Amino acid sequence: MASSAALRDLQRELENKICCVSDIAKNHQVRKKYTIQLGENELVLKELGFLNEGANVYKLIGPVLVKQDLAEANANVRKRIEYISAELKRLDATLQDLEEKQNSEKEAVSVLPFYMLAFVLIMKISLLHLFSVVII
Repeated sequence: MASSAALRDLQRELENKICCVSDIAKNHQVRKKYTIQLGENELVLKELGFLNEGANVYKLIGPVLVKQDLAEANANVRKRIEYISAELKRLDATLQDLEEKQNSEKEAVSVLPFYMLAFVLIMKISLLHLFSVVII
């Protein structure tokens, strides 16, 4: 019965590891999306910097182009860049936590087979002692 408990523990540890790897992959996908958006927004900010003060700026809202003030467009793009940068920092912190969790689980999973082997050896020794007592 104890070996089934050890197997359940091993299975639980492996499921946690798989879940952790999946979370890391999701984090990388979201981080990639935000990195692309950050690059696009920095490019837009650079392009807005080339415009004269009286230039017409239009914002696409659905199927319609709406005229927007240059200062307002600059402020909106800067705000988006701040938001995306903050999200990237948050994702980095989450990724670091996930990697630490994965490393701790890796250690736990790598130690479990040794515990199982020790348990099997102890059981065999116990059985040998039990049968030697019965035989005598």
